[in-house]
Amino acid sequence: MISHATTTPGAILARTALALSASAVALVAATPANAQVDEIIVTAQKVQQNVQDVPIAISAVTGEAMARAGAKSLEDITSIVPSVTFRKGTTNANSAIVMRGVGTISFSVAAEPSVSTVVDGIVLSRSGQSFLDLVDFDRLEVLRGPQGTLFGKNASAGLVNIVSKGGTDHFEAEANVSGTTDDEYRAKMTVSGPISENLKGRLTGFYGTYDGNIKNTYYDKTVNGYEHYGARGVLDYDAGGSRLRLIADYFKADDDCCAEVTGVSRGTAIDGELGIVPQGEDTREVNQNLITRSLDRQYSFTMSADIDTFADHTFSIVTGYRNWKNTEIRDGDFLPRAIVGTPQLHDHGTVETDQVSAEVRLASPQNQALTYQVGGFLWYSKNTQDFTRSDVTCSASTSPVDPVTGAQPCNLADTVNTQFVSATSRSDVSFRNWAVFGQATYAFTDALRLTLGGRFTHDSVSFTHVRGAAINSATGLPTAASGLLAYGAGGTIATGGNGTDTSRGSTSADNFSGKAVLQYDVMDDVMVYGSYTRGYKGPAFNVFFNHTAPSNAEPIDPEKSNSFEVGFKSQWFDRVVQLNAAAFLVDYKGFQANNFVLINGATTTSLTNAGDVRSKGFEADLTVAPTEGLTFRASAAYADAKVRKFNPNPLTNAPDARDGTRLPLAPKFSYTIGADYDVPVGPVKLYLSSDWHHVSKQFSDLGESGPIDPYGIWNASIGVSDAEDTYRLTFMVRNILDDSYVLLNTANRTRLMIPRDADRYAGLNLRAKFN
Repeated sequence: MISHATTTPGAILARTALALSASAVALVAATPANAQVDEIIVTAQKVQQNVQDVPIAISAVTGEAMARAGAKSLEDITSIVPSVTFRKGTTNANSAIVMRGVGTISFSVAAEPSVSTVVDGIVLSRSGQSFLDLVDFDRLEVLRGPQGTLFGKNASAGLVNIVSKGGTDHFEAEANVSGTTDDEYRAKMTVSGPISENLKGRLTGFYGTYDGNIKNTYYDKTVNGYEHYGARGVLDYDAGGSRLRLIADYFKADDDCCAEVTGVSRGTAIDGELGIVPQGEDTREVNQNLITRSLDRQYSFTMSADIDTFADHTFSIVTGYRNWKNTEIRDGDFLPRAIVGTPQLHDHGTVETDQVSAEVRLASPQNQALTYQVGGFLWYSKNTQDFTRSDVTCSASTSPVDPVTGAQPCNLADTVNTQFVSATSRSDVSFRNWAVFGQATYAFTDALRLTLGGRFTHDSVSFTHVRGAAINSATGLPTAASGLLAYGAGGTIATGGNGTDTSRGSTSADNFSGKAVLQYDVMDDVMVYGSYTRGYKGPAFNVFFNHTAPSNAEPIDPEKSNSFEVGFKSQWFDRVVQLNAAAFLVDYKGFQANNFVLINGATTTSLTNAGDVRSKGFEADLTVAPTEGLTFRASAAYADAKVRKFNPNPLTNAPDARDGTRLPLAPKFSYTIGADYDVPVGPVKLYLSSDWHHVSKQFSDLGESGPIDPYGIWNASIGVSDAEDTYRLTFMVRNILDDSYVLLNTANRTRLMIPRDADRYAGLNLRAKFN
């Protein structure tokens, strides 16, 4: 008889937990007294606290841990924090963070994310700003669930908090150089130390280049690579009663990314034009006459200060300016030329974001029964987008059928049968936000504490979108074509528009969000908590290239969430074992997504408040340090994120077919297990690391379209250093089993996004420290 093992997520998690628990129990008995799980201090509640004392589901990752895992950007944290996934777009401007199965996926420049990113206290305006290299940071905090009370802006589903390293008391320098078998080369240099009395500084510069993992046969060139460089400077002033930090950074990127491969046949003629045999997720070639590129430039200035005031209170201010510019160059037809029946579509768009913000807080001493903080927040963001779409299209051609491919190309010299149609748009969007907030914790006893918090927020959004009718350059007449409209952004008079090229709109909203948390210390190092949190994301508009009034000019109401969470945080056997877990249920009202709306009697599809969704599940993190230098770690996330009820079709009132379906990029089960072992061997020290990351089946789009198969990735590294760790050489391998997978499946596998680590590669990193 053949026995089949149970492979359900619950069974896998149970076996993993049992194996790790058994290993922990066996090793704890022989644990030396100095082997303990490292303590991590976080600022998840705007004050410094041990992560184990904070009644929030948090994953805190140090910069050293990220470097050891080979993580270079925010996209890489998915293997460390399983509850986080990403939507990788063809450009950073179209990429998004998803947490517990919920995120905002939209091309609108007047819509904000559901998962906020905060860098050194500054809330980023767009998700795309965060998809850059993580350079010289101290730690990264992933706060799961709504975080609107203290962080406010765009945190209805969660938040990623990134904190930079600061200056050091003594001179330090560090240099890193690395290279990989798939032609990635990186270098980073950091110097840090005292400048004068009370003043310290830190300066980091970096450069990286990577050829890519996809071959564009049209140019005989490898694409989906990058060239990145930049610098960051930090000044820390500490006069005892006042502390000041200034940060300036600059980042530039030139990515020939992200070309999507054709995974299945598109028909005999198109297959012939491509000259590529589709191999599903194993396809590594494209044939496109325009190289898709994403160009980023970002710079910022941040100032933060903490000033000791009356009765041991601390007054804090954080203010900053950021500018981000992203240019997208995209081949939208995925072919080497225009052919009869399949037009050429090329896009060129630039988004620029200017933002300025300021926050002030007054915090009480933290060593009393009642602790509290109150504050105010101001934020302004201006977003502009210039976008041009150009088509070459023909329904007939005077060129002969290509005997090799079987397709008939458009004759570019024939302006009768071949049309050259294009249109350009300009979008100007402004966001304004102000808020007042407060949070207080009262300790009824040494073990029992109650936290209450609230935030009042005012949001306003306004836009102007200008787009003329698409014009055929050969005739000068308005002409509709693939992805192009023959009328302006103002819409036609017949459909309720204004008949011009301009559409405008504005809206505002007020909101009160808050939280209530009860936490209890069951014993030393064991805390349980239960919380209710109300989240909020501000109003929006559907502003994109083909935006047309009146339908797209309708404001989109705020998205609100109600979250219920219970959890515990614990350490055992004198901090040898650390086990944290949380269970959650979050309901979202007015979920911002694409759905049917009724405008002037016509049913159209638009970004709107589509209806209600729910995410429920659990997360668990286990760390075991059985002996000095050895650490086992395991993290698991289960999230059942589904559409509860989308608004029905307004013409028929019939239920939406997507009711009960899973949200996009929301795998039900993800987990990571791994181990690190640092051990002296004679005159040197070895650093061994390995981890396995698994992601269950998920979908690319609403309605459970674009299925993505489950996948698992095994990584490992081995490093060696001298006894003082002055020099360290690390050899690493990613995707040891060479198992391919996809990040995104669009149009039934005719477009697949293939990530770099879908193929095995190895690399070396040399790090040198000087003190």
